[in-house]
Amino acid sequence: MVQPILRWATKLNIWVFKASGGRLMKTFLGKAPICVVTTTGAKTGKKREIALIDINWGDNKILVASKGGMSKHPVWYYNVKANPLVEILAEGGRRTYQARLATPEEKKEVWPVLVGVYEDFDEYQARTDRDIPVFICEPLA
Repeated sequence: MVQPILRWATKLNIWVFKASGGRLMKTFLGKAPICVVTTTGAKTGKKREIALIDINWGDNKILVASKGGMSKHPVWYYNVKANPLVEILAEGGRRTYQARLATPEEKKEVWPVLVGVYEDFDEYQARTDRDIPVFICEPLA
């Protein structure tokens, strides 16, 4: 029951965010800034959009496949693994990035940054047995 509601809410959030040029519905639960990530479907090859928390790490963007601490990875995780070229709409601009999974050392280094933007990531990691994947997205020139 929760999944269909989340999907609908995400679609609405993305539509409003894009239609307003990022001025409306620009935070997740009033806590953290969002970005809209466009991926390519692993099986379908179709473009897919998801609203995620916008996390900067230098010139890079960080994507966290937390799915609220649920036991399975979000679908978009598999899309990014299969097709690591992503577009991210954030702060009024759209940019193309090459995504890659963070190494364990990088994840350890960036985790405090993630929690600084959205503290619930710690809770999500504590509630699941899976190691929450983190993607580092490096901008393409």
